[in-house]
Amino acid sequence: MKYDVIIVGAGLAGLTAACELIDAKKKVLIVDQEPTNSIGGQAFWSFGGLFLINTPEQRRMGIKDSKELAWQDWLGTAGFDRIGDEDRFAYEWARAYVEFAAGEKYHWLKSKGIKFFPVVGWAERGGSLAGGHGNSVPRFHIVWGTGPGIVEPFANKVLEAVKKGGIDYKPRHRVDKLLTENGTVIGVQGKVLEDANIERGQESNRNEIADFEYKADAVIVASGGIGANLELVKKNWPSRLGNPPKYMVQGVPSYVDGRMLEITESIGGRIVNRDRMWHYTEGLRNWNPIWRNHGIRILPGPSSMWLDAEGNRFSAPNFPGFDTLSTLEAIQKTGYDYSWFILTEKIIEKEFALSGSEQNPDITNKSIKQILKRILPGPPAPVQAFKDNGADFVIADSLKELVDGMNQLAGNNLLDFIKIKEQIVARDREMENKFTKDAQIMSIRSARSYLGDKLIRVATPHKLLDPKCGPLIAVRLNILTRKTLGGLQTNLNGAVLNSEGKAIKGLFAAGEVCGFGGGGVHGYRSLEGTFVGGCLFTGRQVGKYLSN
Repeated sequence: MKYDVIIVGAGLAGLTAACELIDAKKKVLIVDQEPTNSIGGQAFWSFGGLFLINTPEQRRMGIKDSKELAWQDWLGTAGFDRIGDEDRFAYEWARAYVEFAAGEKYHWLKSKGIKFFPVVGWAERGGSLAGGHGNSVPRFHIVWGTGPGIVEPFANKVLEAVKKGGIDYKPRHRVDKLLTENGTVIGVQGKVLEDANIERGQESNRNEIADFEYKADAVIVASGGIGANLELVKKNWPSRLGNPPKYMVQGVPSYVDGRMLEITESIGGRIVNRDRMWHYTEGLRNWNPIWRNHGIRILPGPSSMWLDAEGNRFSAPNFPGFDTLSTLEAIQKTGYDYSWFILTEKIIEKEFALSGSEQNPDITNKSIKQILKRILPGPPAPVQAFKDNGADFVIADSLKELVDGMNQLAGNNLLDFIKIKEQIVARDREMENKFTKDAQIMSIRSARSYLGDKLIRVATPHKLLDPKCGPLIAVRLNILTRKTLGGLQTNLNGAVLNSEGKAIKGLFAAGEVCGFGGGGVHGYRSLEGTFVGGCLFTGRQVGKYLSN
């Protein structure tokens, strides 16, 4: 059978494109190297945050947002500096995405049955000037149901179409080659892999049992990025961020291997912005891992004191939740690949959230009863589990005991108790007045002027050495791999371009493999909530174009 469209990858971008093509009654084949239970890809594991502008949820929280303010924030964050070349289409995709996020995105998602948690989160707060990096206002809309709640309507529609014979879906089909004829992509070729009876996210076998070849009028590559391929991550590590970390934890399953980038490049597809990545600085080693070297990111409130491996406090804007890339650069310049939070029990119970659908069972399971437990004393159950079992936590009643435990955990004696005590005492003195020169304390107090932060996100300002707020907690933070910001360069129809800037006939891309649009819609930095949203937008745009 010859198909109208073959989609490589059953992640969210591929599913979204497929849904548009189903509506257009196109003959579609989806192939994916993983088992059926991996449908939805990385999006399933996400916290489910979406970047939206001027929504009813924002207005109810007293947030004044606009398309103009969001575009100002996007430009100040992205720092596009290759407009004439690698950023040419990324800039256009960025403008189109902000228009989408301020326009039909909200109602389109609502039409799919997607609902939002009522409190809007404030990610990437910036910490610089108004025109610099960061969100000026909270825009992080958490989907009711987290990642699975986003995937569900698209996956259900695709699987229903498969049942009815409208489209074909072939898991355990690994594409090894894009077929071309006279410069046009006409299909895919690869290996059928042996069935894998595994849980979602676990590493599957690569045992080959048969060959396959399928042809189509168009192929969409929607295969994701390189986050699980540490060799590729290190190879493309930008020099501006220092040397690659010797040790990193893995924020994505092992199938996020970047294979299709190389395969697409081999037939002329152009990869741009290879040196742009989005890796987190607050990674924990998962005490209950699903995949190899499984890492979990802390989504921190602003109050923890952040120290480098030698016990030096980071300065603005390198506070928790403010500027991921700046903090990553600062950590890498120390020559060590880890850093520390020092905080109190009072801070952890209100300010620590963990990224990932499986780490937020209350929201993932849409349980109001479980949600209400968050207002009870103590951290949420998944955070408490890391406190009890996590390899990166130290808990102590005294600062001396805490610092000794930190050195023991790190396997060195880099941290000096007196040096750390002096910094904490100096910080605590600034709590004596409602005004201060300490930029982090200013930011904490400013954050609590937003109702959402005051209610559920930011602890009441207090002294770290106040015994009533203890015990003291230290958390060793690892670099966590996650997103590829560069990728295949595409025009606004999603067509993959060659080195001459011309569209390769029959070849399209969507999602992370194309930098979430154009080869790098985020530029150097993300405003958060824009990765899952970028998969939705690019998949939708390509699907609509190929539906005509």
